[in-house]
Amino acid sequence: MSLSLPAPAEEARAHSARLAEHVAGEIELAGGWIPFSRYMELALYAPGLGYYAAGARKLGADGDFVTAPEMTPLFAQTLASQFAQVIEATGGDVLELGAGTGSFAADALAELDRLGALPRRYYLLETSPELRARQKVRVDSLGQRLTRRVEWLESLPERFAGLVFGNEVLDAVPCEIVRRHAGGWLRRGVGAERGGALAWVDRALDDARLLAAAQARLPEVDDYVTEINPAAEALVRTLATRLERGGILLVDYGFPAAEYFHPQRSAGTLMCHYRHRAHDDPFFLPGLQDITAHVDFTAIARAAVDAGAALAGYTTLAHFLVNLGIADRVLAAGEPGTADYLRRAAPVQKLLSPAEMGELFKVVAFGRSLDADWKGFRSGDQSHRL
Repeated sequence: MSLSLPAPAEEARAHSARLAEHVAGEIELAGGWIPFSRYMELALYAPGLGYYAAGARKLGADGDFVTAPEMTPLFAQTLASQFAQVIEATGGDVLELGAGTGSFAADALAELDRLGALPRRYYLLETSPELRARQKVRVDSLGQRLTRRVEWLESLPERFAGLVFGNEVLDAVPCEIVRRHAGGWLRRGVGAERGGALAWVDRALDDARLLAAAQARLPEVDDYVTEINPAAEALVRTLATRLERGGILLVDYGFPAAEYFHPQRSAGTLMCHYRHRAHDDPFFLPGLQDITAHVDFTAIARAAVDAGAALAGYTTLAHFLVNLGIADRVLAAGEPGTADYLRRAAPVQKLLSPAEMGELFKVVAFGRSLDADWKGFRSGDQSHRL
């Protein structure tokens, strides 16, 4: 495949080659084939080599993509009002998964301080050494009074009370790819061609659980390719199980099952991000690009509910932010048409626009032993679609 994408520096290209060689070595040890989920895990998280485990910048203007917290502090400030409700109801902590540059944590903490609703502790769970370093710099800018409430974790706590939050976390969990073809079922994986180039290789789908999920979810369309993510479902199931009291709030892009597995979505949702360009070749410069798949929110909701949590709501990002009063925060910048107003309004428009993030991104929440008003779902709740 020929991609019109910016060429990396020689050092970065050499790093990618080392990762590709590492992947090829694992493929050889495995007998010539690994499932795509394993390839995605290596490409993103292999120690010292994977995209999130090495030192290249990922987020921001000089990275590969920009997330909502980097676009505007109003994203975190608005969500903080929802955080405050759960913190007040539980007296607990906040656990943020995959905290990016730390912008969300810093902006949310500052707003929670203003609201008089600080958590006892604000935990950050981050696997990327480079991102953890950036998070510490950003959090330190808050001053010692707030910084001392922040703690980094290496793994999920065994028990937790408070609010678990994840923004664009589930889409980066390594997924499986399956294919319905000629009346049978195939599992998509990765092999190495002569010369070492990585390539797609399909094998018979012999994993019983994955086969059952494919049979239950995929439409009866020949040559249909899609993603199924048992690991993301397991993560949410673990979160729900370990949550003693409180809520889980997840923001990501995706669809309910009826849309995710629509007959016309026959090529799946796999997407790669490199230098602010999106494409669908996961073998392009491994280790230098992000690899993601959209979220099946029906499967995520089922996993949480099966683990004993209650579905609190599901809606679009636009509905959720509007319910929480983001428009009022923009108006507080001054008169429409002024420089301050336009500067604050432009990124918010991207968050709310149906053509940008407003409809594609969804918000889902779950609770356990929680008596709190999820005001983000007061209107536009679409739980019936899950």
